[in-house]
Formats: sequence, structure tokens, C-alpha cells
Amino acid sequence: MRNCTHNQKGRNAVTDAGEYDFIVLGAGSAGCAVAGRLSESGRYRVLLLEAGPADTNPWIHIPLGYTKVFTNPQVNWMFESEPEPTLNNRTLYQPRGKVLGGTSSINGTVYMRGVPADYDAWRQRGCEGWDWDNVLPFFRKAENQERGADEYHGAGGPLNVSDIPHEWPLAKAMIEAAVQCGIPRNPDFNGPTQEGAGFYQFTVNNKRRWSAARAYLGPAKGRANLRIVTEAHTTRILFDGARATGVEFRTPSGLSRARAGREIIVSGGAFGSPQILQVSGLGPAEHLQSVGVAVVRDMPGVGSNLQDHFNTYLSFRCRDAATLNELAGSLPKRLVAGAQYALTRSGTLTGTGIYAGAFVRSDPRLENPDLQINMFSWSTQERKRTGIVAHPFPAYTLSPVHLHPEGRGSVRLKSADPLAPPAIRFNQLKTDYDISAILYGMKLCRKLAAAPALAAYTVEEVLPGPKVATDEELLEDVRARAVANYHPVGTCRMGRGPDCVVDPRLRVHGIAGLRVADASIMPTIVAGNTNAPSIMIGEKCAAMALEDAA
Repeated sequence: MRNCTHNQKGRNAVTDAGEYDFIVLGAGSAGCAVAGRLSESGRYRVLLLEAGPADTNPWIHIPLGYTKVFTNPQVNWMFESEPEPTLNNRTLYQPRGKVLGGTSSINGTVYMRGVPADYDAWRQRGCEGWDWDNVLPFFRKAENQERGADEYHGAGGPLNVSDIPHEWPLAKAMIEAAVQCGIPRNPDFNGPTQEGAGFYQFTVNNKRRWSAARAYLGPAKGRANLRIVTEAHTTRILFDGARATGVEFRTPSGLSRARAGREIIVSGGAFGSPQILQVSGLGPAEHLQSVGVAVVRDMPGVGSNLQDHFNTYLSFRCRDAATLNELAGSLPKRLVAGAQYALTRSGTLTGTGIYAGAFVRSDPRLENPDLQINMFSWSTQERKRTGIVAHPFPAYTLSPVHLHPEGRGSVRLKSADPLAPPAIRFNQLKTDYDISAILYGMKLCRKLAAAPALAAYTVEEVLPGPKVATDEELLEDVRARAVANYHPVGTCRMGRGPDCVVDPRLRVHGIAGLRVADASIMPTIVAGNTNAPSIMIGEKCAAMALEDAA
């Protein structure tokens, strides 16, 4: 392997970065797992390219620190959607990790897999080998479960999964309120059943965030056969006919090219992966030509099928309970919390403020939950690209999340410039079911807040407020405030049809030596947070690539 060196001939000169067996594009949740596993035996030379910096920002490693990187352009792509017609033409802010670990370095750390039916449905769509019985071993292989191993969980894997650091009174009250409303308790949302109310688990180890970078790259960084290049933005994939042979990438030192002897694996996420493919000439031919990209292969499915969970927020002023609003509004309290964490690894900063939730069905005829109710130990006046502004009084939030929205969006190029952000469209709230599910969730949140356990703390509803009462008023509030839930998937769909991008072994249709491994390959979105499934996809991709190489 040859190191990149600065080329004095100018920014547009190209440096030879050498040849590797595997090149992985993107060090996010899946990419870290892929690179870590591919390099594990020492047999193969692996190059991992990450557009962002190393994960040295201290806020990344403090669980509550994700509020500090939510709008930090140094480690966050800070994408913005195009105006959404069904949401009053609002744009939706989309934080995505631009750092080693990707979004697993800036998220809320909730560990959630979805339900077996999610993966069985993938198999039914022609994705052989992706049913629950086939993906569960990879979840277990990745996991180091604090509670120990059983038929659902693994121990000894690289990804630490832990219980809540402390039981907030409001979180306990939310669970009790759910039980009072007829929702059963559930001690493990990743166990035999998902339905019910309970505490979440988190990718945290010893009160520190355990991102995919910590899990997979931490043990791998000393390997002579793994090279990790940060601040390396992939500009295009290189082809020899119908085979991917290398990549071009830009660093602060200039443009470089690396060759792949075996495979290139794209792990840029649901926004980044279709963008990389499209700027390289793989995508809808008419669209590529319209922005000046030469077509290598006409692939209408690249960038289509975008899905995300959809949610809104109901906030309640409360009494007799500590919330993160008081911390946000008081410098002395923040200093005390910081000292407590630094000296004893305890206190408010050890958690993310997202401790408990419930999974329910908006219609009793459904076989599985289609709503996730999150409880946040804070409330906000604003939560967008310009930052987070908390209410100036103690308050909590209940957030209904629609897990199976029917709207489908897209990711397209705005120009041929690989450094420009893509055009993101969600098309949420498109069907009667999308509307009825979110309205049911809002009404359920009000019911939870009025149940005795939470009513003991609740003073009043702040958002949207009691004056918003009818279905029409609730729907208008949704159009004015609801957002995509930062779980984008589906834009390089796995399957065998003409609108699919990769086959069940994650190989790009019609192109040799090229795979995609991240949330973009999901045919349909899973019922829950997407970090754990993305890591599973990375584990499974690495296993298939190693199997094919052998």
C-alpha cells in the first residue's frame, strides 16, 4: 500500500493512493462494521474512506453531548430537504453524521431492531437470506448485551448495549401511565415481543457513547492491513466497462485515486450512497443527463424509494420533576452536571434524556405495532438547523412516531458536483392511513398525559395546546410542525425487480465488484430506530464479501 502524498502540481492533479483488496466508502454504522470485519483476519488489505474527521470531539462520547453536535457542521452534514408540499412547503432539517462512526456518533443511542415480521417481509419481496432467522445471528454476533446472552441477544460482540443509567421519575411515570391506559409492560423491546411500554436500551459503555467507530474501528486501528483516511470525500467510482475498479476522492491535500482488486463497498447512508452512485453514472439516465453526468448504467431505482418514520411532538409543562429544560437554562447547573460527569461518571450527562417509550397499534386489526411513543425529558420551542431552543420552564415531551408511513420520496442530484448536497424529498403524509395513524398517536399521547401516573406531574399541555382539539385542527398542526424522524432508508433498494439497486448479496445489479451496505438497501423501513439494523447489514455484508472472496 502506498500513502497519499501532497502533489505540488496543483489541486487538480491526482495522487496514486495505491491498491487494496476492498475499499469501503463511508465510516458510518454499516461501514465501520464492514471495514472492521473485512480486516479482522489480516488477510485482506482494506481502505476505509470517511468524508468527515476523526471522532475526537469530546461531545461525541458523552451521551447527552449529542445535543451539542446536532447542528455542528464539523461533524454533521446538516442536510435540508426540499420544500414538502404536504407539510405547508416546509423544509425538514436532516442531521447526519459526518465523522468516524457516522450518525452512530451523533444520535440518541437507542438500540432497537424492529420486529421479525419486518425482515420476513423482505424475504417475501425476493430478498432471500434476509428473513428474521437469517438476520438474528448477525444481530447477536454484533452485540455485547449487558444482561447477558440468550436466544435473542449476544454477548462478547463489539457493540455494547446497556440499560438506562438511572430511572428518571418522569420516565417511570410514563410507563405506569401506559399500563393504566391498557398497554402492557415490556422489559425488552428486542425480545420475544415489541408491543408494550418500558425502558429503552442504549449503545453506551461505562456511561460513554459506544458508536460503531468505537465498536469496530477501536480494535482495528492498529491493524497493518487497514488504512483509515478521514476528510476524504469520495467524488466518484471508477469503472472498466461494467466493473468497478477504483475510486476517486478529495482530501485537504488534493485529489487521489485508489484501486480495488476485489470490491468497492458503498456505505454512505440513505442520502450519501445514492448520491455517490449517481455522480458516478449509476442512476436514472434522464436525470443524470439533465445535470451533466455521463451515464454508465441506467438504474431508475437509485435514489428512489426513500422512506423515513414520521413524527410530531406534544409538550407538557410539569412540576415536582427535574427535566433537561432546567439544565439548558442554567449555566451553574450545566457546570455542576459537567463536573459530576467528569469526576464520577454520573448524573444528567450519562443519558440522552430519551429513556422510555411504548409500541402500540393504531388499529387493533394490525398484527404488529405501527406507532412508537417516545418520551423525552425535555421540551423545545425550536429544534431545527439553527439549533435547539428549550422551553424556559420544566416540561416533558411525548412524541408519536409512525413506523410504517406509505409515502415514498427520493434523493437526486442538484448538480454534477459531488461536494454539493443532494435534493431530498420525503412526500410524507400522502395517504389516509398516514394521517389516521399520526392522529391516533397524538390522541394517545394526550391520554397518557391525563393518566394518573403522569397527571400527578402535568400542569398543562404546551404544544400544540388544548385549543387544538378536532381532527382537522390536529392535522393542520401536524402539517405545521411534524418532521421526518432521522431514520432515512430505502434509496438503494435490495431485491430482484427492475426498480431494485442491489441483489440479496448486496451486489449492484449489472456492475461487478460493487456492493452497497447501509440502511439504503432496506426494501421497507423497520419498526424502530435504524442504527442497530444498519450495523447488522454491515456485519452480514462483510460475511458475504468474505465468503465470495474465499
